[in-house]
Amino acid sequence: MICLIRIPIILALSLSSVLAAKRPVQPVDALEYLPHFEWAQHNVGKLCAGATNRGQVADANIANGIPGSEYPINSEIDYFRTCGLWIGGIIGRDTLVSNVNGYGICWSHEFLPDSGIAGAIEYVSAIVTNPNYAKGGISDQDFIARYTDTIIPETEDPFDNRPHIPLNIDITQSSYAWGIGYTEDFVLVHYNVQNIGNNDIRRMFIGLVTKAFVFHPARIEPYECNGISGFIQTAPDQANVCIDQDTLNLMWFADNDGSPNEQGNYDFASPTAVAAIQLIDYPDECDRVNFNWWTDLYSFAYEYQYAPRLAPTDDDPFREIGPDLTNPQGDCNRYYLLSHPEIDYDQMWTAIDHTGEGFLPPPTRIVAWDIADGSKTVNVLSFGPIDLPAGASTEFTIAIVMGDNFHTDPSAYETTFNALVPPAYEEKLDFSDLIQNARVAKWVYDNPGFDTDNDGYAGEFCWQRTWRDTTDNGVDDSVAVDSFKYYYTGDGLPDWRPMSPPPPPVIRVIPDHGKVTIRWNGQAVELVPDNLSGEIDFEGYRVYMAEDDRLSDFVILRSYDIDDYFVYEYLPAKRRWEIINYSAKTDSLRSIYGPDFDFSQYYDEFHYFLDYYSSRIFFFRQQDWNHSDVNNPLGIHKVYPNADLNDLHDLTEEGWHRYYEYEYTIDNLQPSKAYYFSVTAFDYGSSQYNIGALETSPLANAVREFPLPSSDVVEEQGLEVIVYPNPYRIDDGYARAGYENRDRSKAAQWARRIHFINLPKICTIRIYTVSGDLVREIKHYCPEGGPESQHEEWNVISRNTQAITTGIYIWSVRSEMGEQLGKLVIIK
Repeated sequence: MICLIRIPIILALSLSSVLAAKRPVQPVDALEYLPHFEWAQHNVGKLCAGATNRGQVADANIANGIPGSEYPINSEIDYFRTCGLWIGGIIGRDTLVSNVNGYGICWSHEFLPDSGIAGAIEYVSAIVTNPNYAKGGISDQDFIARYTDTIIPETEDPFDNRPHIPLNIDITQSSYAWGIGYTEDFVLVHYNVQNIGNNDIRRMFIGLVTKAFVFHPARIEPYECNGISGFIQTAPDQANVCIDQDTLNLMWFADNDGSPNEQGNYDFASPTAVAAIQLIDYPDECDRVNFNWWTDLYSFAYEYQYAPRLAPTDDDPFREIGPDLTNPQGDCNRYYLLSHPEIDYDQMWTAIDHTGEGFLPPPTRIVAWDIADGSKTVNVLSFGPIDLPAGASTEFTIAIVMGDNFHTDPSAYETTFNALVPPAYEEKLDFSDLIQNARVAKWVYDNPGFDTDNDGYAGEFCWQRTWRDTTDNGVDDSVAVDSFKYYYTGDGLPDWRPMSPPPPPVIRVIPDHGKVTIRWNGQAVELVPDNLSGEIDFEGYRVYMAEDDRLSDFVILRSYDIDDYFVYEYLPAKRRWEIINYSAKTDSLRSIYGPDFDFSQYYDEFHYFLDYYSSRIFFFRQQDWNHSDVNNPLGIHKVYPNADLNDLHDLTEEGWHRYYEYEYTIDNLQPSKAYYFSVTAFDYGSSQYNIGALETSPLANAVREFPLPSSDVVEEQGLEVIVYPNPYRIDDGYARAGYENRDRSKAAQWARRIHFINLPKICTIRIYTVSGDLVREIKHYCPEGGPESQHEEWNVISRNTQAITTGIYIWSVRSEMGEQLGKLVIIK
């Protein structure tokens, strides 16, 4: 266990810094250059996506356990390993491309960060309770990385037979993630590309190159995965009121069948979702968006190296881009791929003859079938041209988007797939969630109907009318009773504004034997206005608990919410009921209608209340459960019930007003088991934007703790160290009972756990054989205390990384309190 000061907001920290000697182009007299490589992890939503400062997002760092695009978070299902930049342009007479090397696609990495702290990723958050909070924060989790192509890698491209020649561009990559329900399935990434050279870059094209690895380690090895991929340029507009088709530009990839288990069912290891890279916004001067793919099957026979290619014409002769139809070699060929107008057909259609659409004939039937039914591919989404004068910059935005329930029938692939009739299986695939999430990503980037720069333009719209049926004597007739603007685009300027719940509170856990008390202060939660509506829309809290960190395992234990109601009014002109108030306080309503007003009598359109004074008709529905009692010690209650809100000096040690201090105690817990605890905050929604109540994710501030006396209590009372299970029996079913390896992510021999509890904050644990040989030494260092500071684990592996044999062992715990000794029996 690494024991640090635990921050309840889950932070995406730099998990690896890899230094490699490079040589910069400028200054010429630099002796050595050590770029600060860094991986970070967006982990506040349902999508867990890696990000780097070397030209890649959704990039995996396998050695440090960072997935490329894990969905859902903590499921270990990864959908692709990297999305890297290729940027090409013409400088003078040279055609140049700067690119990343994503799992063997190219020869070298040509985007590199600065050395030291100057090259580090910057972490920012718009959440006021997050330690990374900054006034300019955009999302729950902002990562800002900067890198250039002006460094010459040591590896030369063997095709061009020369070192890298840079375009002299500087890139700022800003990625944004939210943990709100309807925004948790995507990460937005914004790029600023600046020409820092002395020469203009003409006809620049930008490509996003992905390599799909859809797999779960329990089901299939990543290098054996069978993926399918394609491109969705447009989709029918959801509202279908102003335009027929909505432009999405989605490069998608998924597992071919969702990987059912041996029983033919989907389970925890089944990748049933679909992933995509979406081109959200790009410069107006661009006149094309291209999509290309090729197989990544170099261990197979030559004929399996395949890519769709347009047939040559007199105006567009065929170009050999490499040793086969696939991976383009050298700068000129990569630029050709980025700039050549072409949108390839989807992978599942490989066996179909597309010569009528201008493509070369398909490969042989056997090869085409093997590719169509699932294989590894490289996919490129590109756009341009862009002219970039010296000193100028350009911007574009993409999204990493996921769609759930893409596969819903485990038998569909076996029963309907036919490479010669692709629609039969394609109809079984559900793109609806991906398309909806892609639309939300566009909406968050540029809010429809919102005038960002106050110039009077809020986006494209059409007028819509509400009609009232006046059919009489069998003759259809209707009259318009209302009209309104329906905005289907924003104003073209980024807003980065979702409707958001209140920020999650910072929680503190106070453990004891068999119980844990959760405490938090709500001042920075309950008084924060929504960033889109501007309303202070706090509604309540919910307390959650889980036995592991998967979102699906969190269960609600208790809730508190304000005593309020939705108010529905019947509008005769529109002949319909509408919500006119999302949070009408009970006290306010009773001040109008009397202290004995009974809301329970008026709960739907058939049981309504007629206000005789105004002749208006209403009914009421509870907003959540109206559990507003904060004085019950068995529920969520105030720690200082007599605190005076008007006393500005009545503060906690942390500087928050004691009036907002809450706690909740969970008892009857098993002391030998770790639990995750979380407190979420939720709002009452917005009638203006037609969005219901929003709640923060339980993962946003989850804290892991054992229901054991804290390390402070251990030191104050001098409690004796306890080791369990003792004896440790390999055949005792600890994993089956959920005490170890709950997520089945480790091999059994590396997942064993022996626990040391009642530890002081700082101590050293040593395990010896009975003959006195040191088996393992564990440094327990938690000087600040906090969660799990009284606990440590041993994985039953020796200091020489060998499995421990059956026998009797001696353990020692040494600290400033002295030394404790005991015996431990291991039976295998």
